[in-house]
Amino acid sequence: MPFKPAIFFCLFITVACSHTPSSLEGKKIKNALPAVVNTRSINTYAAVKDIPLPEGYQRLPADSNSFAYWLQNVLLKKNKTVYLFDGYKKINQQAQFAVLDITVGNKDLQQCADAVMRLRAEFLFSKKRYAEIIFTDNENGKYAFGAPYTRGNFMQFLQKVFGRCGSASLAKQLKKVTNFENIAAGDVLIRGGFPGHAVMVMAVAENITGKKIFMLAQSYMPAQDMHILVNPSDKNLTPWYEADKMEKIITPEYLFYKNELKKW
Repeated sequence: MPFKPAIFFCLFITVACSHTPSSLEGKKIKNALPAVVNTRSINTYAAVKDIPLPEGYQRLPADSNSFAYWLQNVLLKKNKTVYLFDGYKKINQQAQFAVLDITVGNKDLQQCADAVMRLRAEFLFSKKRYAEIIFTDNENGKYAFGAPYTRGNFMQFLQKVFGRCGSASLAKQLKKVTNFENIAAGDVLIRGGFPGHAVMVMAVAENITGKKIFMLAQSYMPAQDMHILVNPSDKNLTPWYEADKMEKIITPEYLFYKNELKKW
């Protein structure tokens, strides 16, 4: 089925991540509308780093202990279908290039900003940098991960964070990137609000002239599998986006502006 970006503009105007029940997807209408079938449902790449680059580009080097390096090594599922937290297929199956092999849970919590926080927290947890796993809510209340430093306690901590923090609070916590040309893996495109939206910069590459491209991943609402986004504006470049092409970053289900880029 050909990609139809116009459909998605209607979606992002009216919908973005929120922890309130969605009227677009979920139990109320999931049996009323058939899921759109992804005609290329099998992913052939094992990890984010295996997704090919356009000719002439190379990924920016990353230290093996860095967040950028960790993101490059996130595994991908073989099945490209995006599932909701309740096990049903997301209605729109045209937004994803690949699906991250990271659990979504069985509650409607891990939505957009939550997925960004999950990725950051998983990186810090993997490096045993437990003291840095801190998130703030809208009243500047802090949620810090503490002992015991077990996977079970870590997941319980994240459930609390997902319930109390969101795009509005995360936008306050992150630092603004003043020059979009300095975009780096691990940065976040975010519009804080009720609702708002956030996507993670998974990788950045550059050619010999210094021109940069980047890759994005998101969850959405209701809570769903994290996925690498296609580029609806350039099917030849997808899933990469050009960093210097325009002021707007048009993703399949949301529109961002360059001044909405932030970093940890």
